[in-house]
Amino acid sequence: MEAGGERFLRQRQVLFLFVFLGGSLAGSQSRRYSVAEEKERGFFISNLAKDLGLSVGKLAARGAQVVSKGNRQYFQLNHQTDRQTGDLLLREKLDREDICGPVEPCVLHFQVFLETPVQFFEGELLIQDINDHSPVFPNREMLLKIPENSQPGTVFPLKLAQDLDVGSNGLQKYTISPNSHFHVVTRNHSEGNKYPDLVQDKALDREEQPEFSLTLMALDGGSPPRSGTSMLRILIMDVNDNAPEFVHTPYEVQVLENIPLDSPILTVLARDVDAGNFGTVSYGLFQASEEIKQTFSINEVTGEIRLTKKLDFEQIKSYHVEIEATDGGGLSGKGTVAIEVVDVNDNAPEITIPSLTCSIPENAPETVVSIFRIRDRDSGDNGRMVCSIPGNLPFILKPTLKNFYTLVTESPLDRESRAEYNITITVTDMGTPRLKTEHNITVLVSDVNDNAPAFTQTSYTLSVRENNSPALHIGSVRATDRDEGANAQVTYSLLPTLDAHVPLASLVSINPDNGHLFALRSLDYEALRAFEFRVGAADRGSPALSSQALVRVLVADDNDNAPFVLYPLQNASAPCTELVPRAAEAGYLVTKVVAVDGDSGQNAWLSYQLLKATEPGLFGVWAHNGEVRTARLLSERDAAKHRLLVLVKDNGEPPLSASVTLHVLLVDGFSQPYLPAPEAEAADAAPAAPLTVYLVVALASVSSLFVLSVLVFVAVWLCRRGGAASVGRCSVPEGPFPGHLVDVSGTGTLSQSYQYEVCLTGDHETGEFKFLKPVFPKLLVQNTEREIKRKPQLQE
Repeated sequence: MEAGGERFLRQRQVLFLFVFLGGSLAGSQSRRYSVAEEKERGFFISNLAKDLGLSVGKLAARGAQVVSKGNRQYFQLNHQTDRQTGDLLLREKLDREDICGPVEPCVLHFQVFLETPVQFFEGELLIQDINDHSPVFPNREMLLKIPENSQPGTVFPLKLAQDLDVGSNGLQKYTISPNSHFHVVTRNHSEGNKYPDLVQDKALDREEQPEFSLTLMALDGGSPPRSGTSMLRILIMDVNDNAPEFVHTPYEVQVLENIPLDSPILTVLARDVDAGNFGTVSYGLFQASEEIKQTFSINEVTGEIRLTKKLDFEQIKSYHVEIEATDGGGLSGKGTVAIEVVDVNDNAPEITIPSLTCSIPENAPETVVSIFRIRDRDSGDNGRMVCSIPGNLPFILKPTLKNFYTLVTESPLDRESRAEYNITITVTDMGTPRLKTEHNITVLVSDVNDNAPAFTQTSYTLSVRENNSPALHIGSVRATDRDEGANAQVTYSLLPTLDAHVPLASLVSINPDNGHLFALRSLDYEALRAFEFRVGAADRGSPALSSQALVRVLVADDNDNAPFVLYPLQNASAPCTELVPRAAEAGYLVTKVVAVDGDSGQNAWLSYQLLKATEPGLFGVWAHNGEVRTARLLSERDAAKHRLLVLVKDNGEPPLSASVTLHVLLVDGFSQPYLPAPEAEAADAAPAAPLTVYLVVALASVSSLFVLSVLVFVAVWLCRRGGAASVGRCSVPEGPFPGHLVDVSGTGTLSQSYQYEVCLTGDHETGEFKFLKPVFPKLLVQNTEREIKRKPQLQE
């Protein structure tokens, strides 16, 4: 029988699909389901995925949730388990009497909402009653006093039984054990309750039978029906023919729900026209439910009704209290008190947050942060609510469906400007006084790689002195990234240079972690004075962002090149001897020492100094240009041959120098024979020979000098007489100068290499000295170019 009833109940579970949510949240209607009460946890209600027209995977991906109204959650979706079927199941056993009490039908309202995009569906579950409760009388035994002069047909109200079931399973009728004096009729009350009335069938005679003991039975309409019984004792009393009557009935009163305990509600009054004990009235609650008994009490003597339990408008809005006035003879009168509970603003709004995203990426437009529901248990203006958030935040509230709100970003966020937001959701009702509830939400903004590294400078200028040691730290570049984590980790690198003549890979390197720059080899100022390259800084984001900066390296000069004498050439096979007429005046230009220095700046500033002379004071050297001039007039007593040692020194620190030896021959005229001074000096320096050799040499020398003197005299005489043109003798150095000594910077004494032809005029009056005539300039330039090209290869 029970199995058949269960099949019957399962067959009654019908899914009513009214309207599917067609893209508009405001237009959704309820879906209705039904289930019999007392079903165990996990009982299958319906396949929600099929009802909504979604696949199980999509239902789970969109984070479907079922939210019941109230604090208790009665439903669950099994997509949160491993099977993922999208079934709507019971979370706990349902007891219709516990959930709805006497209310029929018993309907549980719930919402189903989906994320991304947000959608809402309304649902209702009808809980069907089963016959699981029997009728129960408030007392096992009832006492009823009836006067003996009561007439047949008189009706005596009895205490009703209560059945927690409803509908056909609820209380249906009363019966009484068979007897000849009374029967029971079932009376329907306006509130839906069924009351038993005892009807007298025939006249009573106390002397004949003073008492009756009958069994009162209450039956419900279940299958099979359940019943409850109570023993009814009827005492036949002496005659009391006037029952008490209430002055006003029904009584109506309004009471604020926050009224204190033990406060008086009202006082009822009943009168009995009988005298004596039959006219004494006592008051009591008649057929009161447990809720009324716990909430109110009545003074038996005064009829004052007081509050014994706190009122709550949100639970019970009104009470109908049945009262009874009984006189001393046992007669009673009935009355009704209607108590209306007046709502006060005693419930603050409530916020329920079923969905919350604590971290959102920056630059994402209109991102859903939270979905929440607000509720106020009060009614009227006390239950009307206003929801708001601070206006200075980039978030907005969007109302959706039945007090549901969605908190979304108003515009893309920037983590570099603000990485965290504390949002206070404020819900205020419209009651008096106004009550509000605040809830704080902390939203973290996660980083997106939207900032490229930025160098502290657009260009860097570094200086390094030449002849540096390899792997020398010459400087650093630095870039910062406003992002965080891997998006802010900067890696440095050298970018390819467009100048193919600069071997950047062999010159410098960079530490990829800190941007330190190192010289890989020793630099040579004379070969490379400056070079430029670009460095890149890239972060480790996805995709990676980068930036560039220009680095210019200036090589500072070191005094590592000594002066080089271009003229007169040393170590030549035929060194040049300068001829000076004895008639030359003071300041006569003998020659000019030409030198260059491969360095630059003050390291290439040259100064000249006469270190040693055969006859001090006869010649002088100008310090700045190297010109050798006579310091005084020449005389016949001055030696014919002079050897000058000139020092050429730069201005570096420490200074470097070179020396050059000049040979000067004093002649009376340019026609006398030339005496090779170097050979004579070499002969003077030779070691001593035997005495005979000395004598032969001395004799030969005297003879040679005599012949030379005669020849010179004749030549001078002939020159003067004939006014002949000047006859001179020139010594031209041969061969090109070494190209690697050329000052290519243009800052030395000479800008190009020259050979010089030195000639003396025959006019001894003017003593004009001709010099610095370039010889074979094309050959020198070609040699210089070859040396310059060969030099970088040697340095590398």
